[in-house]
Order: sequence, then structure tokens, then C-alpha cells
Amino acid sequence: MGWIKPLKKLLYALPAPAFWLGVWQACACLVDRHVGGRGNELLLPYPVSVWNALVSMIGTGDFWAVVLASLGRIALGLGAGIVLGAMLALLTCASPWAERLLAPAIRVVRAAPVASFILLVLLWTGRNRVPAVISAMMVLPVVWDSLCRGIQSIDPKRLELARVYRFSRWKTLWLIGLPSLRPHILSALTNAAGLAWKSGVAAEVLCLPEPSLGQRIYYTKYYLDIPELFAWTAATVTLSMALERLLRTGLARWGRGWDG
Repeated sequence: MGWIKPLKKLLYALPAPAFWLGVWQACACLVDRHVGGRGNELLLPYPVSVWNALVSMIGTGDFWAVVLASLGRIALGLGAGIVLGAMLALLTCASPWAERLLAPAIRVVRAAPVASFILLVLLWTGRNRVPAVISAMMVLPVVWDSLCRGIQSIDPKRLELARVYRFSRWKTLWLIGLPSLRPHILSALTNAAGLAWKSGVAAEVLCLPEPSLGQRIYYTKYYLDIPELFAWTAATVTLSMALERLLRTGLARWGRGWDG
């Protein structure tokens, strides 16, 4: 009877996707009827057309080479943004002068349009490096802000207790710092992962590094291959959701050890 619980989860998850697929199919039929033929493939293709395009892409080695190339660039930017954001959070929380100098610049980076940074970075470096740099720039403010709020929320009484019992810095970090920061770390990393993916692919669309998901999305739009455009977009969204889910699950399991 162990199959009952997975079946219930599946039945619970199916209605929403089925509903929106039905809406998509109905809209495609209306467009098809309006244009009087299969010309709707240039406007709103049927779900089955997109599915066929996606299946044919997934079966090729070129598809996985493109996915891995984009993953590598964006993962590099994500890692760099997390490290820099954490370092700046520690620095600005430790020094009022550092907070006055750095906080405005970080807030400007968070508020400025991504497209502007993409074009500027493209002028300063090669197009293959732009997605990683942009991902790092978009991730940094998210990590910085979340960790700063987490550090400021640590109970001073716990830190005083650690000093009374003469805890080492490592022991204080492990027993007091990380458990207090855990929700902020989990929130920062999961949000940063999705932001890095979206901004990295957007940079690829504008800079066209070879190979990349953004480049394929741009070319399908350029050549009006709309079913394949939908297929590449669906693949990008699915990968983003899957990676964010994996990261959230892994961090949640890893973080349980911080509670002691």
C-alpha cells in the first residue's frame, strides 16, 4: 500500500497544470480559428507542437551541451555572488564606516535595470563572461541584505553568554551564529538561485555566448520558429524550478544540524 501516498500527491498536483494546459489549448484553437488555418503556429502554437519540439530537442547531445554550458556560467556567477555578498554583509555589520560607504552602492546595484548592467559589462569584458558577472551582481545584494538582517537579529544575550563561557569564535559561530542565521541563509540562497538563473539567461539573450540557452531562445525568435521558442523557454523554466527545488531541499536537510 506504499503507492497510495505518492498517488495522492500526484492527484493533488495534477489539476492546476491540467487547467492551464486546457486554457492554452483553448486559446490556440481560438487563434487558429481566427487566422483560418495553421498560421497560429506563428502566434500561439498548440501544446502538442511545443511538446514535440521539446522531445526532439531533448534527444540530442546538442541540447545537453547547451544546458550544461549555461549551468556552468550561471553557477559560477551564483557562487561568486554568494561569497561576495556574505563577505560584504560581515564587513558592513562590523564597521559603521563600511556600511556608510558600501550600502548605497549595493542598493544602487539592486535597483538598477538588469539590461543596463548587461550592456555595460559587455563593453568591459567578453560576451562569454557576461552571464556569470551579471548573475553575481544580481545575487550579491540579495545575499547581503538577508545576511545583514540575520546578523542584526542575533540575540545579544546569547553572544554575552558565549563570552562568559569563553567559547571560541568557531564554537560561537557554530552554536549561536548559524542557528540564528539559518532561516536568513536558506531564504537568501533559494531566492538568489532563481534570480541568478533569470538574470543569467537574460544576459545570454542579449550577448549570445556560444553555446547557451539564451542564444537558442534568441535564434528561434529571429527565425520565427515559435514552437521551438516555447520549447526552449519551457526547458529554461523547468530547469530553474528543478534546481531551486533541489537547492531548497538540500539546504533544509543540511541546516538541520545547526539546531544542535
